[in-house]
Amino acid sequence: MRDMQILPRLSDSITYLYLEQVVIHRCQNTIEALDEEGRVPIPIANLNVLMVGPGVSISHAAMNIIGKNGCSVVWVGEDATRFYAAGVGETYKAYKIMHQAELVSDLEKRKKVVLAMYQKRFDVQLEAGLSLPQIRGLEGVRVRDCYKRCSEETNVEWKGRNYNFREWGGDPINRALSTANAVINAVCHVVIVSCGYSPALGFIHQGRQLSFVYDIADLYKTEITIPTAFDVVKDGEDQLEKRVRMEMRAKIRESKLMERIIPDIQSLLEIEEEEEEQEEWIDPEQASPFPLWEGLFDREGVQK
Repeated sequence: MRDMQILPRLSDSITYLYLEQVVIHRCQNTIEALDEEGRVPIPIANLNVLMVGPGVSISHAAMNIIGKNGCSVVWVGEDATRFYAAGVGETYKAYKIMHQAELVSDLEKRKKVVLAMYQKRFDVQLEAGLSLPQIRGLEGVRVRDCYKRCSEETNVEWKGRNYNFREWGGDPINRALSTANAVINAVCHVVIVSCGYSPALGFIHQGRQLSFVYDIADLYKTEITIPTAFDVVKDGEDQLEKRVRMEMRAKIRESKLMERIIPDIQSLLEIEEEEEEQEEWIDPEQASPFPLWEGLFDREGVQK
């Protein structure tokens, strides 16, 4: 069995595999998927994330071999547009979430990440010296311009963003936007959890269990979410939410969004693959404390 402390390089593995309407069981030291068309072996040792969609039946033996190979399992809705639950991650090492927590907790480091997130949303380089309120003001203008441009291009009336998260409703474009946002939030949630980050430790958003999800999803809304919602409403209101979900799935595949989210997060948090292999982040033995604590307490356990 491989060392679960070690995280394989993402470039050496298949990023993710999405399956639906199949039976998954163990076949020797790997797994295979069965459906009415036959059997398909799955190279589980080279897989980072297995996304289990609707209609999948998976055996206990298959889950055992998946866990031994360090592959994350995420239970999702159709085409990963819903996030339901996640199994053990790719590694037992917590470097990424520790690094994320460090950045969130340090005001200067957090500000640097926030500025990087805003910069990534703009097509042009922001002027040096802008304050955070000024950047947020520019971001508001950018999003409003996107709404206005999409409205003019599609002839869909736009009266402003208006919705109540406790009660579904609103005009067609607001319902379409809410549906599209739910889809992209779910996709980002799947990637964040699968890669070992915390969905709760946000930088711009804070105080909610999905704050980091909202941070990452906002990077792609003017590119994918808003234009998709307006395009769908333009073609009518019949089965609006279903059509939005279907179109969002298509746009996510076309834009290769899931492949882009991972390097985008690594860039924003300044995580290098080489850093992930640093052993000083790991207790030498599972039953032994991290060496940091040895400098804080004496042999009798009294704080120095």
